[in-house]
Amino acid sequence: MTDDTPRPVDGLVTPRFAAPATFMRLPLRDSAEEIDIALLGIPFDGAVTNRPGTRHGPRALRDASCLMRRVHPVSLIEPYRLCRIADLGDAETNPVDVMATLKLVEERAAKIRSTGAWVFGVGGDHLMSLPLLRALKRAAPSTPPLGMVHFDAHSDTTDTYFGGTRYTHGTPFRRAIEEGLLDPRRVVQIGIRGSLYERDDMAYAESVGIRIIRIEECEELGPDGIAAEARRVTAGGPTYLTFDIDSLDPAFAPGTGTPEVGGLTPREAMRILRGLRGIPLVGADLVEVSPPFDPGGNTAMVGATMMFEILCLLAEARAAY
Repeated sequence: MTDDTPRPVDGLVTPRFAAPATFMRLPLRDSAEEIDIALLGIPFDGAVTNRPGTRHGPRALRDASCLMRRVHPVSLIEPYRLCRIADLGDAETNPVDVMATLKLVEERAAKIRSTGAWVFGVGGDHLMSLPLLRALKRAAPSTPPLGMVHFDAHSDTTDTYFGGTRYTHGTPFRRAIEEGLLDPRRVVQIGIRGSLYERDDMAYAESVGIRIIRIEECEELGPDGIAAEARRVTAGGPTYLTFDIDSLDPAFAPGTGTPEVGGLTPREAMRILRGLRGIPLVGADLVEVSPPFDPGGNTAMVGATMMFEILCLLAEARAAY
């Protein structure tokens, strides 16, 4: 680590409640040049179908991430020693135009990828995974579709909403599969639960070969078994990781647009994430934190903790790339 390597503000020098808020207290950069991993906020909730507010997620997660220290307590990974990491600010969005926002986010992520940096997106609603995946494909158009580890209460593979709307936070991974961005046979979804609109709501996901680990099976497998299954499904190829905060039980993360009771605990999610070490990740996001529905800020704190867990995985994968 050289003298110009980006480092978080030292909490033993400057108290964690002080200094401007950035992701993990990292430097705020205009350019991803000479950066390995760019943390990119995506303040958008124009594609939600229930409760709004995720446009405020990146700002709340910046505030909450000041609580994160530098070294993982179990693996002892210090991501900032493995990689050059910085906060790249927020992608431009159009709060009243979904299609324009998809283009804006894709262009910003593609610009970052053109420098060689990897993108860790911080949303924002779950549709924002789609432009991030599109940007990854643009950076390496000849590579096969990616695998994906997907933490969520919902499959997000619905075709349309409200009589034909194809782009919502409930449709991103159907679109990603149709566009050849994801290989559904290498996609695992963890924590799926909740009531359905129709009996066949999961038919598409099952028909294309997505491995769905519903919450009932999560109980049977336990965190170590879930991680092992995720490793089996993704099968060692390039893989994306997406974490919807509603994969967690709303007792721990009430600030989200579509909460579903009976979800994972933060401890279980952390155990699963720690079991994913060695999967060749190439990008990640954390989405659906809606601060207005949690005035106490616990959802953002839990989200920032999951961000740090994911950042450690991503930094280790990038260092080994």
